[in-house]
Amino acid sequence: SRLLMPLSFLAILGGTCTLIGTSTNLVVHGLMIEYDLKRMKLFEIGQVGLPYAIVGYLYLTFIGRKLIPDRKELLEQLDDSSREYLVETIVQKGSNLLGKTVESAGLRQLPGLFLIEINRQGNIQAPVSPDAEIQAGDRLVFTGITSRISELESLHGLKPVINAEYSLDIDQKQSRHLCEVVISVNSHLIGKSIRQADFRAVYGAAVVAVHRGDTRIRARIGDIRLRAGDTLLLQTVPHFVRAHQNDPAFYLISYEEMPTIRKRSDSWISLTIFGGMLITMVMGWVPVVLAVSIAAVLMLATRVIAPGTAHQSIEWQVLVTIGAAFGLGVAYERSGAAVALVSLLVESTEALGPLAALAVIYLVGSIMTELITNNATAVLLFPFCIETARLYKVDVMPFFAALILAASASFMTPIGYQTNMMVYGPGGYRFTDFLRVGLPLNLILWLLAIVLIPLIWPF
Repeated sequence: SRLLMPLSFLAILGGTCTLIGTSTNLVVHGLMIEYDLKRMKLFEIGQVGLPYAIVGYLYLTFIGRKLIPDRKELLEQLDDSSREYLVETIVQKGSNLLGKTVESAGLRQLPGLFLIEINRQGNIQAPVSPDAEIQAGDRLVFTGITSRISELESLHGLKPVINAEYSLDIDQKQSRHLCEVVISVNSHLIGKSIRQADFRAVYGAAVVAVHRGDTRIRARIGDIRLRAGDTLLLQTVPHFVRAHQNDPAFYLISYEEMPTIRKRSDSWISLTIFGGMLITMVMGWVPVVLAVSIAAVLMLATRVIAPGTAHQSIEWQVLVTIGAAFGLGVAYERSGAAVALVSLLVESTEALGPLAALAVIYLVGSIMTELITNNATAVLLFPFCIETARLYKVDVMPFFAALILAASASFMTPIGYQTNMMVYGPGGYRFTDFLRVGLPLNLILWLLAIVLIPLIWPF
């Protein structure tokens, strides 16, 4: 918890240093191109983004770290207190469960408990198939409301192991394939119960525990309805990470699986292509979009990346957002909404000039990005930047720079930026933790932006 929030914030700040640092930058730049405005250079936004990131780093190092709570991640909590999460039982000789499948034995309908593992003489079966046959000596591991262990005593020949030790040394972790995932903001799993999500059939995984913020949900696993930001501790099949590392339903946070070994030549090829892309961007030989497209084609042509992996990595929502923004901008212009609202802004700040309007746009953008996505904020405020510059008869670039920085400045809530959502559950944070650390940072960066932006891009 002392590292994850600063890591998320620094990732956000680092993204403001280059044109391709975040999708927000690309959304704004795409709109600038559509409106036939001046194109941004690769490191142009870095003139304010770099000081912005340095100040943020200093704040987190000397002030912010003192405000961050010290809490354990979910895998550590399981390691320290597995009895609060799990119940282990052993199948006795002569049990009437012998020879039956998990389904026919009624082990899938236990109130408050869910079978996640069968340990047969050290051979671990997880997740458990409904057709798995029960044998004498099998150790069955259940999760859920562990206080309802008495439910197991009604099953003849199934004896709870009082001093069971669910080992989590490195060998056991790798054989069990434990994995933490965080439900993403746009996941199709949101609103579904874990039973409806059917993790065993769809993902080959069993849900061991669910955390919401810093609190474990103590309810029947199957009945828990998922929300964005929920952290799930999964026991998975081998190669789960490889199969679902780009799944839009959740973010992979931590896992016990050996990484894929790649050829050394692939590293050199990818670095060469990436370096060539940066050089062409910096020198201005080709437009940014063309440079990136050529690099992507070369990655595929040299087989550094598989077509399927490339397809999974595309953020379709960003593309849809940019496309929808064009229509939204036209609607603003034709309806007169943008002109009316900006006229009100100009009238209220006329005595202070465009600097006050710049401060207001940044402030509104930083608040909006805490409530909706950063890309949506950029799309909604882009037309207002254009109209503000037109009514003041000044250059529009200072307002675009403020918009880019403000839309990325999501530090006060976990829902405004995907990296915040990724660390929210694993760090065991509460909503107020982000507000306590992020509010001072937002105010500092707001003041810094309205001082630096006019110096770099004069009105």
